Amino acid sequence: MSASPSALGDVTPQRMAFDEPLPLQSGAQLPAYELTYETYGTLNAERSNAVLVCHALNASHHAAGTYEGDPKSLGWWDNLIGPGKPLDTRRFFVLCVNNPGSCFGSTGPMSLDPATGQPWGSRFPVVTVEDWVDAQARLLDRLGITRLAAVIGGSLGGMQALSWTLRHPDRVAHCAAIATAPSLSAQNIAFNEVARRAIITDPDFHGGDFYAHGVVPRQGLAVARMIGHITYLSDDAMATKFGRALRSGALGYGFGVDFEIESYLRYQGDKFSGYFDANSYLLITRALDYFDPARATGGDLAAALAPATARFLLVSFTTDWRFSPQRSREIVQALISNRRAVTYAEVDAPQGHDAFLMDHPHYHGVVRAWFNRIAQELAS
Repeated sequence: MSASPSALGDVTPQRMAFDEPLPLQSGAQLPAYELTYETYGTLNAERSNAVLVCHALNASHHAAGTYEGDPKSLGWWDNLIGPGKPLDTRRFFVLCVNNPGSCFGSTGPMSLDPATGQPWGSRFPVVTVEDWVDAQARLLDRLGITRLAAVIGGSLGGMQALSWTLRHPDRVAHCAAIATAPSLSAQNIAFNEVARRAIITDPDFHGGDFYAHGVVPRQGLAVARMIGHITYLSDDAMATKFGRALRSGALGYGFGVDFEIESYLRYQGDKFSGYFDANSYLLITRALDYFDPARATGGDLAAALAPATARFLLVSFTTDWRFSPQRSREIVQALISNRRAVTYAEVDAPQGHDAFLMDHPHYHGVVRAWFNRIAQELAS
């Protein structure tokens, strides 16, 4: 077997079962449930060096390392997490939790409903960013971690990181919110709705209970992924990678695949529909739509963020039009209004929203320096 392509090496997922129901923002509750998670590094004797990583829409608890040395199993943020990397596992105990409602091990729509013995399917309750944060907090309680050295996330993960500072302000020392927003714009909600309609109108969806029919709404899920993928890339990135290049070198004068970009999107959609759950996609995009801390303060973001006591890092990317730098600056201004300590970096990167997953020197340099300061604080 070849050596792992990750500096962290091979990792093993863990599971934690909870018998006490989880109250949800909707007023419903999730009965007995399980959370799948991974940890990297060593928790110090004081239990003060824990860093929680929050995952985005289609990611999972597998943020770093590999499974049995398989390079295809590399964690989604492996370029950021590991020994000697910006989030250095020689200094920090890093953990990442798969959120309830997802489809990578934690309780979700594919799991069996204890009341019926059948998959939850359409009956799985709507979950929110706040619900995920509360579930993560329960896991930390079980692990004996009362206060996080930091919480970090990108995109939807950044929303969770922000929510941590509001729901559990005394438990978070530092917060890094990368390529995120204080709420979705109308345009972003619109993209999510079109993606959801593609799934819901697929004949194989069966109102969310397709498991019983032995089918998967693959076409709808593939189209949803294609829509989403377009929003993750910048126009410049698409132009550089694909331009108007033709798949076969000539026009086909039909409605098959003529352009390379069409081939790429179909490939991404087909691949996604083979491993992601349609009900999970609906739930997670709805959680994105619903996140809006300022709703409770009449739209006043500064008032909404007032409970936060953490020190913050905000990073945005110039070509990210889905979570634009302007949205990060809104958060920065609101925090400054509350006299909170904020570091802000606007990184010139061509990849669009996906830049937060890339190995960009400026971006990683900022994150490395920020975590170095936290490590020095812990050592002092």
